[in-house]
Amino acid sequence: MRDEPVVLGIETSCDETGVGIVRGHTMLANAIASSVEQHARFGGVVPEVASRAHLEAMTPTVERALERAGLRLADIDAIAVTAGPGLSGALLVGVAAAKAYSLGLGVPLYGVNHLAAHVAVDQLEHGPLPKPCIAMLVSGGHSSLLLVPDVARDVISLGSTVDDAAGEAFDKVARVLGLPFPGGPHIDRVARDGSGAAIAFPRGKYDDGTLDFSFSGLKTAVARWVEAREKAGESIHVPDVAASFQEAVVDVLTRKALRACAEYGVGDLLIGGGVAANSRLRAMAQERCEAAGVRLRVPSPGLCTDNGAMVAALGSDLVAAGVEPSPLDIPADSSLPVTTVHV
Repeated sequence: MRDEPVVLGIETSCDETGVGIVRGHTMLANAIASSVEQHARFGGVVPEVASRAHLEAMTPTVERALERAGLRLADIDAIAVTAGPGLSGALLVGVAAAKAYSLGLGVPLYGVNHLAAHVAVDQLEHGPLPKPCIAMLVSGGHSSLLLVPDVARDVISLGSTVDDAAGEAFDKVARVLGLPFPGGPHIDRVARDGSGAAIAFPRGKYDDGTLDFSFSGLKTAVARWVEAREKAGESIHVPDVAASFQEAVVDVLTRKALRACAEYGVGDLLIGGGVAANSRLRAMAQERCEAAGVRLRVPSPGLCTDNGAMVAALGSDLVAAGVEPSPLDIPADSSLPVTTVHV
């Protein structure tokens, strides 16, 4: 294997079939096939629909990634795949495909953790991660704070959501406001015409002394606020509601992230996951990090959402660290703990 191996990464944890190819920390290709339009009419991801979409998209997406990279399958040195957490059926498609490519090509297989991959992907844009760093991952399924001494070997959970994840709350509030699925981008867009100070929505677990999150109460508060005004026949200024909700979420996320940096004496914060593409989160995090003397790293929006390049990036780290490859009988684990970086 070359000093900087070429790693192909496969991501199928939810509704996007992602295939990425990296050499070391250089991204060569990042191809994505999304089934989000198939889920939109249901207002959320339907696991069986996602699994079938992955089956149909897998081979064409691998071929598209290879074409973009100017490579053949014979040029691949290792295969990495999301083994969890995620939707069971969706994960199974990716894991089965990765095993087939690994066996067929005679190259090592690395089953990796989806959350750790969201941390590793930042290296494709900003270089090696500081050791240690604090990582905050915010998406439709996860809101987590992590201490990361070494993304290939050691990830420590500091806090997580006790109910709805931030992205899930965005989707549910968007539905209340009559906005399309997925809710995050639409709330972000609409909120630009509103005021984040218009409505004083609650901030769950804001100052409770923990590093955990809670967004279920906020989601319910928004729904009740809207319902009360509809019953009273009052008009609702959707941009103000969207902006005030978004402000509450972002306020809690950034406050907890900086608390983690202070408590553990870490001067570098990385934010990843789909919600990290939110413009208000990026702006507030930058403001608060500058005020606290913390260095902030956030991948570009295209690398925040689920993709194959993040899986390939973590696979590359595992190869470079000399970690043993995964056996060909690795399972897909929908509840894989974040502390298990490599299966």
